[in-house]
Amino acid sequence: MPGENLTRVEARERADIIAVDSYTVELDLMRGDTVFGTTTTVAFAATHGSSTFIDAITAKVHSITLNGAELDPTTVSDGIRIALDNLLEANVLTVVADGAYTNTGEGLHRFVDPVDGEVYLYTQFEVPDARRMFSVFEQPDLKATFQFTVKAPARWQVVSNQTTPAPTPHADGSATWVFAPTPRISSYITAIVAGPYDVVRSELTSSDGRVIPLGVFCRASLAEYLDADYIFEKTRQGFAYYEEKFDYAYPFEKYDQLFVPEFNAGAMENAGAITFTETYIFRSKVTDAIRERRVVTILHELAHMWFGDLVTMRWWNDLWLNESFAEYASTLATAEATEWTEAWTTFAATEKSWAYRQDQLPSTHPIVAEIRDLDDVQVNFDGITYAKGGSVLKQLGAWVGQEQFLAGVSQYFKKHAFGNTEVSDLMVELEATSGRDLSSWTKLWLQTAGVNTLRPVLGTDADGTITEFAVAQTAPVDWPTIRPHRLAIGFYNLVGGALERVHRLELDVDGTRTEVPELVGRPRPDLILINDDDLAYAKIRLDEDSMRVAIAHLKSITNPLARSLVWASVWDSTRDAETTASDFIDLVLGNIATETESTTTRTVLGQLQLAAAAYTAPAHRQRQLDRIAAAMWNLAKEASAGSDNQFQFLRSFAQVASTDVDLAIVAQVRSGEIALDGLDIDTDLGWDLLIALAGGGKATAAEIDAYLASDNTSTGQQSAAHAHAALPTPEAKNAAWASAFDADTAPNTIVRATGMGFLKVNDTALLEPFVARYFENITRVWKARSFSIASALITGYYPSPLFSQSLVDATNTWLAANPEEPALRRLVVENLAGIERALIAQALDASAVDTMTKD
Repeated sequence: MPGENLTRVEARERADIIAVDSYTVELDLMRGDTVFGTTTTVAFAATHGSSTFIDAITAKVHSITLNGAELDPTTVSDGIRIALDNLLEANVLTVVADGAYTNTGEGLHRFVDPVDGEVYLYTQFEVPDARRMFSVFEQPDLKATFQFTVKAPARWQVVSNQTTPAPTPHADGSATWVFAPTPRISSYITAIVAGPYDVVRSELTSSDGRVIPLGVFCRASLAEYLDADYIFEKTRQGFAYYEEKFDYAYPFEKYDQLFVPEFNAGAMENAGAITFTETYIFRSKVTDAIRERRVVTILHELAHMWFGDLVTMRWWNDLWLNESFAEYASTLATAEATEWTEAWTTFAATEKSWAYRQDQLPSTHPIVAEIRDLDDVQVNFDGITYAKGGSVLKQLGAWVGQEQFLAGVSQYFKKHAFGNTEVSDLMVELEATSGRDLSSWTKLWLQTAGVNTLRPVLGTDADGTITEFAVAQTAPVDWPTIRPHRLAIGFYNLVGGALERVHRLELDVDGTRTEVPELVGRPRPDLILINDDDLAYAKIRLDEDSMRVAIAHLKSITNPLARSLVWASVWDSTRDAETTASDFIDLVLGNIATETESTTTRTVLGQLQLAAAAYTAPAHRQRQLDRIAAAMWNLAKEASAGSDNQFQFLRSFAQVASTDVDLAIVAQVRSGEIALDGLDIDTDLGWDLLIALAGGGKATAAEIDAYLASDNTSTGQQSAAHAHAALPTPEAKNAAWASAFDADTAPNTIVRATGMGFLKVNDTALLEPFVARYFENITRVWKARSFSIASALITGYYPSPLFSQSLVDATNTWLAANPEEPALRRLVVENLAGIERALIAQALDASAVDTMTKD
């Protein structure tokens, strides 16, 4: 992997030497199961007499021709780069090579459907993987036009960035598709998707009067589950919203959305040819949270057509310009243009939770990150780049005014269309439309790291009247920046059994202490909520009285966003060892039954399980887990028939069930002996329950194989891998480990699913032997495997369920002995941070339990 790296210095030097005009790429997909033919002709200008290189990760290079002269592939190509010397002012390079298909979700991915044996291909090029399919100057600021010609089986669908042309058939059953050249775009958003995909077509009329063809694609074996009409509806709503708000018509000629197998992410914004994970095709019941997430993802990728594809960052340190804006815009569009009107509540529950967690890791970084090379950017698709940036843009929109913000964005698109930019280019336009100087804001929010904490400080007299009120702001020692915040303070009182907002004050907060004289003289409410309406990016604390009210009455807060903020505040203080895990568990079990927002429920239930497994004192952890399991089962039985909560509570019960009694209930639910009204045990829920039984030692490998035989699909194979790895025996754990670390044949999704099962343990002693093996192997796999697989192994097989000082010590020993490979160290440091945080929280929980026992 180090040989595939590219530094920012190298990229800048290359951009100073060359300017690319066009690529012509010919692909032959009729060459068998392992390689494909790839011929690239690139026209580019250069400084006369200069030297540079083109990126080309190849299986074999057959010939290289530069300006009519043949170059020796064995001399100028190392399988990763091709050296180009003595360049002319105008150059033409042709490279004829074999490319290798992957099963890692990078480059040109090849998948064989176990249902019908059909082959499906798709590309994933972000960050540096177009070079796995064709020869390319692989950096975002060297834009060019791309013309693709593809030879493939005649019965296939072949899709790229431009409208699919009529193919020319051949006698051997193949056909050739010759696509028109793209506009000037970056290489990482080009795409080829090919195979016997099922397709549903439609169209819409753009704001400039053009008819935009639409397509929704999926594998043939999933076509019965594809709800294309709904996807088209959300797409049309997004088009209308963005074209109006951006005052800029959709910049490409068609819009295809393709749901593809074994995808590494949620989606990818290839210009006019979006690829999505096919988990967004629902063959079984899913939570409303997942349904909403799909809508946000659809609108996120559509926003990228403007922010990222039309206008692209110059280098990856401004990746946030793509991702943060798409996060912000998609949430705004979801809330204002679709039926998912509580999208900002979802944003608070998921994105901001992710951002706060990421921003408290030792590896946190400014939103505008220092990206030295491709390894850096690979690990920077994180909660800072996406969620913190989106949160900060929301705050910026509130500060300069949303109308002025969007007007500035529109000017930015018009000025820089099909070009590359840096953060200053956007700020220039926002300053012009808002009249505000954003230099200080840019420095404080984009160029520094860390999250501030805001707390209410108040005094009252004997009658409960507020005599003083202030907002105190602190910053972590390592990132001591104190920032300005625009926020609201909400006062909530119990009124007729409901916790209702009775007063709201919006103000600017700055400095370590901000006096709020407007609240002096008012009666103290039952609950005080700093950052009401979630305008600011900051951790929020409740005062002691408000915390007591929250634990008893959180469910009574009628506003979903306010509830989400209180959930988040208590969770943050639990992670920071200011609130005990036991108190957090009490809060959840006392208030989750009536939560109306699916994403909030999903997030809180995940936090509940982490609190019990990682943050409770070991001496009473099992008691807490048993208590949670009993509560989840009771909540599932009591929930409305067929409801989202019923579904979520049952799945949560299965995930924490560990006793013979609880596992027996799981087995009876799966077999149908116990039925919950309105809930069918469909295929995927059947897998969830079987995985729970496998982890508890109540299912056998033969039972897993039998269920796989009835569901021999891609999803079934992943679930079976999860279940086999979850079996609580040394043999099963060794087999799971060997399949990922010792062999290099499993596809990306199987590696990840196996890792989830490997870490599913009731008896953590099963993982003890793997601590040494983990540290003996991670440098090897980092160097030998692709980034997708290496990062999955390093993060997905770290034996975190041990949550022990011995794991901390082993991790620190490895870090001390391995100062090289900064991107690898970052992943390990982040693993370690989770364990260290857990040990501090456990100590607090143990102390509180001891105190209660003595009392």
